[in-house]
Amino acid sequence: MNDWFHRQGGRDRFIDWLRLDSQINSALGEAWSRVKDYWNAGSSYFARFQLVGWRRLLNEFASESLTMLFGGFVVLYGLALPAFEEFDESKFLTGRYAVKFLDVNGNEIGRRGILHNDAVPLEDIPDVLIKATLSTEDRRFFEHYGIDVLGTMRALVTNVQANEVVQGGSTLTQQLAKNLFLSSERSLQRKIKELFLSFLLESRYSKREILKLYFDRAYMGGGTFGVEAASQYYFGKSVRDINMSEAAVLAGLFKAPSKYSPLVDLAASRARTNQVLDNLVEAKYYTAGQVHSARMNPAKIVEARTSTSPDWYLDWAFEEVQRLADGKNQFVLTARTTVDLTLQRQAEEALAAALRKEGRDLHFSSGAIVLMETDGKVRAIVGGPDYGESQFNRATHAKRQPGSSFKIYVYATAMENGFTPETIVRDASRSCGNWSPSNYGGGGGSGSRIPLWMALAKSLNTVAAELSFVVGREKVVEMTKRVGIEGVKKTCSMALGDGGITVLEHTGGVATFANGGKLAKPYGILDITTSKGDLLYSRERDEPPPRQVVSRHVAEEMNVMLNRVVTEGTGGMANLDFTNVAGKTGTSTGPKDAWFMGFTGKYVAGVWIGNDDNRPMRSGVTGGHQAAPIWRDLMTVAHTDMNIPTIPGLAPHPRQVAEQQRLAEVRAAQVAAGIEPAQLAADAKTQAVLPSKTRDALKVLVSALRKANGQAEAAPAAASGPSHAPASPIDPKQEAPQPATRPEAPKTDRRATLLDTSHDDLSVPAATPSASPPTKSPAPAATH
Repeated sequence: MNDWFHRQGGRDRFIDWLRLDSQINSALGEAWSRVKDYWNAGSSYFARFQLVGWRRLLNEFASESLTMLFGGFVVLYGLALPAFEEFDESKFLTGRYAVKFLDVNGNEIGRRGILHNDAVPLEDIPDVLIKATLSTEDRRFFEHYGIDVLGTMRALVTNVQANEVVQGGSTLTQQLAKNLFLSSERSLQRKIKELFLSFLLESRYSKREILKLYFDRAYMGGGTFGVEAASQYYFGKSVRDINMSEAAVLAGLFKAPSKYSPLVDLAASRARTNQVLDNLVEAKYYTAGQVHSARMNPAKIVEARTSTSPDWYLDWAFEEVQRLADGKNQFVLTARTTVDLTLQRQAEEALAAALRKEGRDLHFSSGAIVLMETDGKVRAIVGGPDYGESQFNRATHAKRQPGSSFKIYVYATAMENGFTPETIVRDASRSCGNWSPSNYGGGGGSGSRIPLWMALAKSLNTVAAELSFVVGREKVVEMTKRVGIEGVKKTCSMALGDGGITVLEHTGGVATFANGGKLAKPYGILDITTSKGDLLYSRERDEPPPRQVVSRHVAEEMNVMLNRVVTEGTGGMANLDFTNVAGKTGTSTGPKDAWFMGFTGKYVAGVWIGNDDNRPMRSGVTGGHQAAPIWRDLMTVAHTDMNIPTIPGLAPHPRQVAEQQRLAEVRAAQVAAGIEPAQLAADAKTQAVLPSKTRDALKVLVSALRKANGQAEAAPAAASGPSHAPASPIDPKQEAPQPATRPEAPKTDRRATLLDTSHDDLSVPAATPSASPPTKSPAPAATH
């Protein structure tokens, strides 16, 4: 060739593209041929395993079954995980501690721990009691593995035939799981937990151990736990020595001790006992002739007594003792508590009255109350509507959404960051992600400009949310930790109380502001001594003085705003006519929770109402309309005199000022009558409040008696009521007492009266005497 390309040697200097293309095509063709050969060989090999006909159907069924089994295992694991989280090994160790509890004056008020001991082995428990329990509670106990399917079906059929609940489907193991770890709420979630915990108990313990735990842990009424304590309480003897009729009484208590207790309702107890004896015959443990003697000779109950044991309080105090005594190797102890039995009874009556009056109509069946002094000294705890029905302490263990009552901590954080009660804010808020706050009743805010105190008084959600965004939600969380509340999480709606806290924690947090900003951590144990009399713990000795966790200035400004919540906002139904009140209402979405957290200068109390299964209450239920009246009724009877300190940041209540002026007038008259100062000091104690008409009548009577004895006419100190005079809430150096103008027609004072649930006007505040200015009627824009 004679062309330029070949003359320059171009063929030798470039890639041979034709050759490369041929090699690639050849390699791909060989690879594809090999793949087909391998595929055909594999298909031929596996063809010999091909199933047809019934074999193929069986294979498909097995495959689908394995798939469903795996999916079911995943679902079961998800359902079982919450139950396993409830399992607490420490629940089995309560018998390690034997604690006797005393009140402040040293009087025994109850025991815990020793009622759970192993002093009576299962071998010593009479056979008749074991058979009576099994025949009534779980006849197939030794045959099932925690869940008795046949027994459940039998109970269901029996209940349908009787058109009422005659038999229960829960096994003895399920009841033990509920008693140890769960509440008595009627919900599917609780039943699922109960089921898995029953399996767990059956896998870890033998039948005899489960039966022994059941006999030792079951609540038997009257503050007693276990059959040994119950036998001592009802019959005055050990369970070793009981007869058939007494065993039938005890076996009948497991279902409902408060209902079938012979000390509560003897007729119901006798009927239940006969039912247990029938069960013994039906289960073929005894013949009708053998139980006839027990029917004719019913159990003799020791002298009737009324249990005054503050069980809700003692359960919490027992936990506190175990915490304080942990690691000190002392287990037989005596603890002196802070409980006030009168206040405890009044708190229980206040909750019970509200449940009877409004519970059914408004669809709430549960509640809790904590009452303490401003320094955290717990005086009363009500953990539910009926201790015999359920020992789950809703005041100390149930975490419920506080709703708008949580705004206390949001506003306090704002006050620490430059806000004041008069700071002007807008009724509006930014969005957080896909969430936007709205006020009670709907609406994202009017956009109007109002002072900060009014936003709190009206409980505007928009303002609270915006405050949390402005000051920083991290600071709000830090504030809650400072006042003793743990577990609050940073969320968009945290300012509206979307997390769960207990009534005890919440009350302690609010008490910090009543305490002038000093930490008011709830406490119920004053001292603990060992069986040898050695002082194991003393609060005065072992606890540091309370820290100032919120500045005094911020606490006082918060108290001023919380007082206006009651006088001009959503908390109007908590107002008292004889002393200042500060507090905050709260209502969660649903509404599922209704709260009122409030305090006077003497007491702090938290009230929660709702349902154990978290069912919503009737629309329109709010903390201001339902919880606040319970709080007011309790505080009305809790304050028995005018010895009420002034809330930090507030001026003394006009009624208290008038009372101090009246006392000063009485003292001046006594001095003018020549009564010795020493006698005045002895008589100058806290004065119980009496209507003016009664005081005047007593004065006339005493004056007449003194005239009859030839004494000089003078107004004695006793004529103004029992010899108690309160410490003056105002400084006498700043303002001299002036003569008080007495009302011509004194109104009824409700503070010294007990709760009277038979009257419909229980929630109506007492009228204010003419010496006090009229109370403003609340007209909030939103009751939340």
